[in-house]
Amino acid sequence: MKVFLTGSTGFVGSHVARAYAAAGAELRLLTRSTSKLAAIEGMASEMVVGDLRQAESLRTALRGCEVLVHVAADYRLWVRDPQEMYAANVDGTRELLRMAREEGIAKVVYTSSVATMGFKTDGAIVDETTPVELGDMIGAYKRSKFMAEQEAIAAAKAGQHVMILNPTTPIGAGDAKPTPTGRIVVDFLNRKFPAYVDTGLNLVDVSEVARMHVVALERGTPGERYILGGENLTLKQILDRMSAITGLPSPTIKVPHAVALAFAFFDEMIAGRLLGKEPRATVEEVHMAKKFMFASSAKAERELGFQVLPIYNAMRTAIEWFVAHGYAPPFARAAQ
Repeated sequence: MKVFLTGSTGFVGSHVARAYAAAGAELRLLTRSTSKLAAIEGMASEMVVGDLRQAESLRTALRGCEVLVHVAADYRLWVRDPQEMYAANVDGTRELLRMAREEGIAKVVYTSSVATMGFKTDGAIVDETTPVELGDMIGAYKRSKFMAEQEAIAAAKAGQHVMILNPTTPIGAGDAKPTPTGRIVVDFLNRKFPAYVDTGLNLVDVSEVARMHVVALERGTPGERYILGGENLTLKQILDRMSAITGLPSPTIKVPHAVALAFAFFDEMIAGRLLGKEPRATVEEVHMAKKFMFASSAKAERELGFQVLPIYNAMRTAIEWFVAHGYAPPFARAAQ
């Protein structure tokens, strides 16, 4: 089985690449000219250089492959020019699917996001059937992923063999960028988390997300969405668990959303607009925090054999990886 995989140098994508390699796949990996290759170092694969924003240039890379696994996305919660994100996430996905059809790719696995689901402010647990529309999406990233997912659904309805996976918030080793979730861990380890807001996330072990990308080829139904999640936890519960692992104090001050919104506004103006740096907090993030991103993976458990794993081991693995790679100093002690 020859697989063309996008996003292989990223956090989730590198785990997916190793899962396919372990399954015996012949890999052709998309990288960008600016990509850091540490995540796929030593992996037996063919690497090609390209960019989703210039999708037609990827046609040759697709040629001769049996499977397309599209993990790559522009994942930022703040971007100076949102059109760059739409070009990569929406236009890039649509064109990649088109070329896969034209080149006779038999199966496609598209990595969407739980961000496309219809989350509520009351902490209700959502699933793939919860009503949602584009107007429910907050921020360029969520809007672009929702629109890209609609492209994948449309392609499947037209007869293309496209499975759609919706990971929640992956955690584990190798989050080199790091992702927004990884930044929560890094900031906690560096004691830069003096307070918290009342919000919630679903954390999932990245290794189980990667395994499902292989399983979906055989067990997934084209056009169906599958939430891949783990434990539903409030932000305070996440911080408390990291405290139990490291011995570092968990913050006890809960900040009202209005205060967090004011901080984010000024941080975005100063860091983002004036200094050209990614702000530590954005207005859109605070607005998103009003919705508890609690989700059910029952469909994936039932149809794909997905396993909802306790998040402790993945959280501990992530913490140890960040410390080992210099993102934070060693902590005083660890829970046994």
